[in-house]
Parts: sequence; C-alpha cells; structure tokens
Amino acid sequence: MALADISERIANAELAAGRDAGSVQLIAVSKVQPNERVASVLEEGHRCFGENKVQEAGGKWPDFRETYDGVDLHLIGPLQSNKARQAFELFQSIHTLDRPKLATTFARLAQEMGYCPDMFIQVNTGEEPQKAGVMPREVDAFVAECVSLDLPVKGLMCIPPVEEEASLHFALLAKMAKRNGLSCLSMGMSSDFERAISFGATHIRVGSAIFGDRVPN
Repeated sequence: MALADISERIANAELAAGRDAGSVQLIAVSKVQPNERVASVLEEGHRCFGENKVQEAGGKWPDFRETYDGVDLHLIGPLQSNKARQAFELFQSIHTLDRPKLATTFARLAQEMGYCPDMFIQVNTGEEPQKAGVMPREVDAFVAECVSLDLPVKGLMCIPPVEEEASLHFALLAKMAKRNGLSCLSMGMSSDFERAISFGATHIRVGSAIFGDRVPN
C-alpha cells in the first residue's frame, strides 16, 4: 500500500502547479481489489473511493459503510440506464454521464427520489469509437441539455487514448470545462496524475499505485 506516497506526490504537484494545498481530491480506485486491501486504506483514514461497476460496489460498500463513516463513493465506469436507480443509492458522484437517455433517466430519478449525485460528463477527447463519452464537438450542447434538466453537473471527465500524449487531452478538457463554466476536472490516473494536476485536475483516479495490481475474479 502506498497511500502516503501518493498523497505526498499530489501535494508536491499542487505546489509545483501553484495550486492550493488540498485542491485535488484523490479517488482511490478500488475496483477488482480484495476487501482486505480496501479495508487497509480505510484504516489509514482515506474515505474517497472509485468503482467501475454498480453490482460490484453494491456487494462491497454497504458493509464497509457500517464500519467506516464518511465514505465518498464515485462511479467511474460506464452505466446502463437500468442500473441508474441503484447507482443513485450507492454513489455520491457519477463521472460517466455520456448520453441524453441517461441524463433523462437521472433527471426523472432526481425528481422521484429528492436528491441527485454530483455529475461529471464523460468526454471522448480522443474520439475513439470503442470508448464511451460525448464527442468534443457535442460537449457544449450536452452540458446545456443536462443543466436544463436541473442535473448538478460539476465538471468533465476524460480517459486519454493510451498511445497519445495525455497532456493534450487534459488541456482540451480544461478548455471545454472553462468555456462551460464548470469548475471540476476528473482526469489523471496512476501513470499521469501529476501532469493532470498541472492542467487543473480537481479529481484524480488512482488504483494500482495505491493498491497494487488488480486481482480479477
């Protein structure tokens, strides 16, 4: 476990970028990790975690929340509309709002349930056909549509193409967020979070650097 090391690197990156200390939120990506590893990070006092799948989160976090107060859970994987209600019940933030149908479902649930998780719109900055996310040319219109539905859109999220320079995508996402008056940027992972912080990331998603290699079922 390397939570302290990651926290120190975040602090150094904030300082180097002229950012306020504590301005970057570390999302510890606990997907496909054994419960004992997750519990160890919880024991260190960390409370912000990310999961890719609603079903996996549902089998893990209700029990953890009985033991640990203040867990802040973020959905960072794709979401099917039929899992939206369960996602509302489990997560405080959803980083993968990526299509009008899902936005409409969220708006209906928010009216029905009387609350709504914070929302990030996922942008397919590399325009990769196999990857989810709104195309860059459609971002402004989709942000406006989500705001018209009274969804609490806090920011944008991206996962840069593996073979391209991530900084180009971080800069693009920051430009789109600024243009739309959004203050949060969910970008940067284990291999590139310091670069993401230099481009204004407010939420970074770090898994293997904290927990070690994933342990799939």
